[in-house]
Amino acid sequence: MMTNKLSPTKPDRGDATKEKLLSTSIDVFGRYGFDGASTRKLADAAGVNLQAIPYYFAGKEGLYIAAAEHLAAIIGGHVADLRAVILERLARLDGEGAAMSRVEARALLTQMVQRMVGLFVSRQSESWARFIIREQMEPTEAFARVYDNIMGPMIGMAARLVGTILGDDPASERVRLKTLSFVGSILVFRMAHAALLRQMHWDAVGPAELEMLQRHAASLVETLGTNAELQP
Repeated sequence: MMTNKLSPTKPDRGDATKEKLLSTSIDVFGRYGFDGASTRKLADAAGVNLQAIPYYFAGKEGLYIAAAEHLAAIIGGHVADLRAVILERLARLDGEGAAMSRVEARALLTQMVQRMVGLFVSRQSESWARFIIREQMEPTEAFARVYDNIMGPMIGMAARLVGTILGDDPASERVRLKTLSFVGSILVFRMAHAALLRQMHWDAVGPAELEMLQRHAASLVETLGTNAELQP
């Protein structure tokens, strides 16, 4: 009597090709910009046939937009669990008509920024930064995909916590500006990474250096809304 045996599922070649293009194009577009990243450069970097770009993405523009969405998904995946915890807590409080305490808001914001610091100083984030910086300078539809899918929601969530700490409306201009300034003080660890290493006399950011940066990020949260924040 013959028995049916299930064969191991083989990865779809098309999916693998698309994944290679998406992953490598973030770096290529970040290094050369949209105009400088030829389809030949993109295909060679991914190690795929040149025709794969029009076949899967209908051309370079389609790949560029898809790369932005892929980047947002990657970053989102790194913070998904913490984001879910914070959003669930906020939703529960809203449902109860209750307010979050400043102590809890500081604790959640500290977790958030320490996660961000760890992500921003990683080697993986180098290519992300190049892509995003170009889009910051000359925003296209790709920036809208990154902002709407991950940057905007994360900044909005941070504003909710900052507003609680400051005792102000998260939608107010004061809180929104304060939040952007605060997030910028964390982003600098990636956007000015070379200056960070030079200023701190570090060769690289290892476990000890990361711990110091995360302690510093926690101290920035502690000073929000206090007299220490106003001191020179």
